[in-house]
Order: sequence, then structure tokens, then C-alpha cells
Amino acid sequence: MVTVETLSSRLSLIDGLDMGMANRTGTYVLHEEEITLIESGPSPSVPNVLKGLQKLHIAFSDIKYVVVTHIHLDHAGGAGLLLSYLPNARLVVHPRGAKHLINPARLIEGSKAVYGSEQFPQLFDPVVPVSKERIIIKEDMDTLCIGLDSTLTFYHTPGHAAHHFSIYDKKSKGIFTGDTLGVYYSELEKENCHFVLPSTSPSQFNPRDLLKSIERIERLDIDFIYFGHFQASNKPDFVFQQLRQWLPRFLLAGRAIYKEDKAVEKLQDHLLVLVQKELDRQGISRNHNVYKQIHLDLYLCSLGIIDFLQKGQ
Repeated sequence: MVTVETLSSRLSLIDGLDMGMANRTGTYVLHEEEITLIESGPSPSVPNVLKGLQKLHIAFSDIKYVVVTHIHLDHAGGAGLLLSYLPNARLVVHPRGAKHLINPARLIEGSKAVYGSEQFPQLFDPVVPVSKERIIIKEDMDTLCIGLDSTLTFYHTPGHAAHHFSIYDKKSKGIFTGDTLGVYYSELEKENCHFVLPSTSPSQFNPRDLLKSIERIERLDIDFIYFGHFQASNKPDFVFQQLRQWLPRFLLAGRAIYKEDKAVEKLQDHLLVLVQKELDRQGISRNHNVYKQIHLDLYLCSLGIIDFLQKGQ
């Protein structure tokens, strides 16, 4: 069942039920004169996004912009399909990402390499090309006015991917960060656990760039972080602290084994032990549903770290 959360009087979050998981990937809705969506999600999530818009009593023709933080298919793979239902919407994208949404062949190839050709159709099909005429490219520090006293500012924030920007919403002093500030396991809040891990998935992960992007966002003095995975945090200082704690530990573990056989699997197992120890300390059961997502995320993180280290960067 599709859920829609009200985060403020002008911001909602639709759960796209990505991979059939609740609290995995979301689409934010900014209720302004120019109604704006942040993230399309993958194509299998598009019917859920449309149902969420109907729950919010928003006509599809009233959507003006769909913004994708980066072009990984879990964030932008459904953009073309979603736009087919939104006749007046245009897609806002990073300059390095536009050509790959116009012709998604390389995106599809890269995602099959990560997730496997057998799983690809269930996770991402169909990946519909976006016509060039419907794309708006935003360079670093460009802005987009979406309503009275409501302006979005685009900050290029590489590290997770070179084609990544984060979107600062001046009105809420919040920022939509896609994967730059990692994954927020919001369902653990019920257990009084505010838990964030970095997202280091392939194939453009670069820890030096990522740390610079984290520092850049930190200088904005934000009140809220709107994660792609998943929900909003009102504890930005704690998020920055956790990223600086976990990223070096992820890299240190990777450097110890990246030349070995089955390095990805070994790193995934090692990182899982580290995470389990921390969540054990905070009283989280190892049978908690959150581990379904953590297992997936640590696999993707391990792929990206080993890929980075094997490239000799």
C-alpha cells in the first residue's frame, strides 16, 4: 500500500516501494506554485508515485518540474516513464547526466553489471528515454524559482557519483541530497536510533570528492537533510559525524583485502560485522527488518570501494 507522509505544510514524501521495500526510496513533493517532484525513483515505482499524487489531490498536469539528484536508476530510471504521465513537466538534471537520460543504453548496461541481467527487468524495466526538449540542465550554483519566496539552488556534490547535485531549499533550510550524505535508516527512529551509513556504490565513488561535498553541504548551515533513502533528518550535525566515522572505517577495511579473491564478498561480510556491533550496542535486534536494506547497501558499498581501490585511485 502506498504511503504519503506530510513533512511540512509544503513538503510531502511518497514511498515508491522500491524493490518491494517500504522506506527504501522516496519521491518528495514540493507544494508550491510550480509543483516540483524530487526523484522519480525507478520505473516499477512510478505507479506508486502516481497513486501518491492522487492521494495528495494533485492533478498530473499541474506538475511543473521533476528533479533527479543523479542518474542512478533507483533515483532517475523512472523519469522517462513518469514524464509520460505529466504532460507539462520538465526534467531537471546534472549536466553530466542529461545525455544518459536521453539515451539510457549505458545506464542500463552499468546497472545490469551491478544487479545482474536476470534481476534487471524486475528492478528497473522499462527505462524510457527522455526527449531533449523536456530536459533542463542546472550547473553548479544555478537556481530554480518554484514559487513566491521559494527558490531551489543546485550544488554539484560529486563523490557518490560525478553526475550528482544536491538541491538546497532556502525556504525550509533543507537540502535534498540523493546519496551524497548516505543512507538514513529512518525506521530505526522508532528504536531511538538515528543511524546513517555512507553510500559508496560503483562506479564513480571517490572518497576525496565525497568528503569535500560533505564539507560543502555542512557550510550551508542547514536544518534538514532530505535523503533519497529515506526520509528527513533534523539532526544534520549528527549525520555529518556518522559519515566521518564510517567512511574511513569502510575504506580501511577495503584496503586490507581489495587484492584478495572474492574481495567484494569478504568486505561485505566485514562491514556487516562492524554495523552489527554498533546496532547491537544500541539495542537493535539482528532480526530487525532494517537488515534487509543494510545487507543490500553493504553489498553495493563493497562493490564501489573495491572498484575504487582496484583502479588505484
